[in-house]
Formats: sequence, structure tokens, C-alpha cells
Amino acid sequence: MNFPLYIAKRYLFSRNSTNAINIITFIATFSVIVGTAALFIVLSGFSGLRTFSDSLLEVSDPDLKILPGKGKNFEISDKLINSLVDNTKLKEFSCVVEERVSLSYNGKNYIAFIKGVDKHYNNVVQIDSALTVGNWLDKKYVNTAVIGAGISYKLSVGAFNFGDPLRVMVPKPGTKFITNPNKAFNAIEVQVVGVYTGSEEFQNKFVFTHIEQAQKLLNYTNQEISAIEIKLENPSKVENVKDELVNILGDGFKVKTKKELNALYYKVVNTENFISYLIFTLIIVIALFNVIGSIIMMIIDKRKNLKTLLSLGTSVKDIKRIFVYQGFLLVLVGMSIGLFIGVVSVFIQLKFGFFMITDSLPYPVELKWINFFVVLLTIIVLGFIASKIASSRVNRAFIEK
Repeated sequence: MNFPLYIAKRYLFSRNSTNAINIITFIATFSVIVGTAALFIVLSGFSGLRTFSDSLLEVSDPDLKILPGKGKNFEISDKLINSLVDNTKLKEFSCVVEERVSLSYNGKNYIAFIKGVDKHYNNVVQIDSALTVGNWLDKKYVNTAVIGAGISYKLSVGAFNFGDPLRVMVPKPGTKFITNPNKAFNAIEVQVVGVYTGSEEFQNKFVFTHIEQAQKLLNYTNQEISAIEIKLENPSKVENVKDELVNILGDGFKVKTKKELNALYYKVVNTENFISYLIFTLIIVIALFNVIGSIIMMIIDKRKNLKTLLSLGTSVKDIKRIFVYQGFLLVLVGMSIGLFIGVVSVFIQLKFGFFMITDSLPYPVELKWINFFVVLLTIIVLGFIASKIASSRVNRAFIEK
């Protein structure tokens, strides 16, 4: 058996003659337990938040979006449509028209975006699943719209409120001086038939209408659109499909993935996750100072025993290894208990949802192997470094004095 490891286990699991050392060892172990559990729970919380936020993006953004290389709109052609239809990697696609507009209802005004969509749109994104009131657009009914919950709140307009219609206005294009403000805007009037929810930005942004209404408002022809939104058969291959479409479409178009459409969101989430990891790692580093202190106190307490071991022929290097192993074992014990507590806590939150964001929405968490291994690697590396620092106190002069 490894002699330094055997002695380290004896030192760690046996009571010391000095009660203060037992207390310090307990505090050191408890610190590692708390730090490990906290780091795992925080990482699991961020994983849950990311998954929850990604689910919100499923109702607002497609897997891929084709945009004009220049300007706000482009004309669709049979060649373009056929290239999309023939691509077996595409599950569905939809033509859309987007533009910033001014909304007016009962004397209240709000700036939003109109989004004219065709009949395939709700097969590309799961917008119909986000409806909380009313129905999605139906071709049977003209001059209808679906608005976000934020717009509904700010304008005090709800679904099936068949009083005053919602007025959607956009400035007329041109460079001439306008003398009559009433003629400065193109406008349509719509009845709200549905209200959707989603991320805060999304539910404050769009008024959905039939694509023909949006084209009429913007003076577009039937062939002019703002973008083509695409759902893939296999979203995991989005980068490959994007490169393929870029080669087919040429420089006249831009193709963006869901991550590129929400670059700021992903940057913020990744930054917050990394900063939280650093903060809790710093807390663990501070906790490991207790481990260093505990090992140093043990070295001082066991100096006579170490002198005996040295006299029996044990090398100073092996004596150092005793305390490296002891510190490392202490960290492993604390880490194991902390990970167990962390996993159980996350599982309980998943199962019972004790912590709530709203009355009906539990705080999202997610058990992921990557979080488990990140915590494991972090604690092992830092614990080994702390043990090496503590064992460096051992030298021949110290033992023999």
C-alpha cells in the first residue's frame, strides 16, 4: 500500500489531540461542501435559464433567415423559390414583410413593427403556441392582427375588442415637402384577434398581419418581401445549411442563424454564466484557505510524529506527500458531499418547484453532465493546488528543530 496515502488517511479520519484542529478541519470541510454545492446549483440554474430562454426564441425566431444584402426588401423569383423547395434539408419556409410602424388606439400611440406573414409562418416558428388570448390569423378574415402582450397592455387593446380598430401607420416614401400631415402616412385599420406572449422584447415588438396587408401598407408589389424565414429538418446542422445557402444565393443576400439574429442575447447569457462561475470559484478559493490552514495546523501538531518518521528513514518528499494526500482527501470528501447536496437540490427543484419566478412558473434549473464535470474539475484542481501550498511548509529544518 502507498505509505504516504495510508498515513494521510489515518491523520484525516482520526481525532487529533488538539480540539482546535478538529474544529478547523470541520470548518474547512464544511466550506468545501458549501462552495461545491453553491457552484453546482448556480451552474444548473444558468443552464435552466438558457434552456427556458431558448424555448422562448422558438416562438420568435426561425432556424435561418434570408435577408437582402442591401436595402430593406427584395423581389422573390421562381429560381429562388425553387432552390428552397428542392432543398431536402429545409422543412418549411415562409415569406415575411417587416417594417417599423406607428400604432394608434383610442388616443394612445406606440412604435412597433408590423410583420406580414403568409400561411406557412406558424409551421416555421411556434408562434401559435405562444397565444394566450384569441386565435392566430385566418385567411377567411381580412384586416385582422395578432399583437404582443406588451403592446396590448400599453395601448389598452385586447383581442376581439370590436370597438375602435387598431390603426397601423407608416410614413409615405418620398422627398417632397409635406404640407398636410394627414397625407403624410399610409395607414390600415385592423381588428385584434389574438394576443401572444414571449420574451419581453418580442411581446413588445410585433403586430402580425397577413402579408398582403403589410405589402399594401408599404406599397410593395406581391413579389416584394423583407425576408424568408426557414425551419430545418435538422437544426443541429444549421451552419452547414447556412453555408450551402450562401453559396447558392450569392452576394445579393445575407443568411443569418438564430444565434446571429440574437447575438446580443447569447453574448449576455454567456458573459453572465462565465462571471457567475468566476465569482463562485473565487468563493471556493477563499474556502480552500481553510483547508490550507487546517493542513498547516496538522503539520505543526504532528511535528514530533514527523521527526520519528524521518528517523525511521522516511524521506522529506514522502512526508510532504502525506499532507498533499491529506488535503486532497479532505477536499474530495467535501466535494463529494457538496455535489450530492447540489444534485439533490436541483432534482427537488425540478420535481417540486419550490422556488418560483411567478405564481405559475418555477425557477428553471437543469441537470447537465457538463456542469457536474466543470465543478469536479474546478474543485480537484484548486484542491490539489491548496494541498501543495500547505505541504510546502514541511522541510527538514522544520521537522528537526
